[in-house]
Amino acid sequence: MQTPSSLQSAEAALPRLSQAAAARVALLRDAEGKPNLMFRLKVLGGGCSGFQYQFDFAETVAPDDRRIETDGVVMLVDEASLPFLEGAEVDYVEELIGASFRVTNPQATASCGCGTSFSVF
Repeated sequence: MQTPSSLQSAEAALPRLSQAAAARVALLRDAEGKPNLMFRLKVLGGGCSGFQYQFDFAETVAPDDRRIETDGVVMLVDEASLPFLEGAEVDYVEELIGASFRVTNPQATASCGCGTSFSVF
């Protein structure tokens, strides 16, 4: 049985969607005219550093998805990706070179210049 403190630690370990990222997802969702679209974050094998992030939209929740809500925006993360994303935050940044979603991941030990590929070893 989980205690309140273990539940709080489990929740703290879940990846987070920043307010800026949630606002951008809401804007994209509204532009599509689909108010029920959810933002999906997934970790895939591959990429120049071993793993890569995949961002997508989903209209349905899979049985192994964890729902994480920020400011009315739902982010879905599958159970297989969760261990690679403990404590991570997805942000939306606008810079001179462009705008993108960016993951700050304490599990990553190395990453490449593209910002979507990382290593955990």
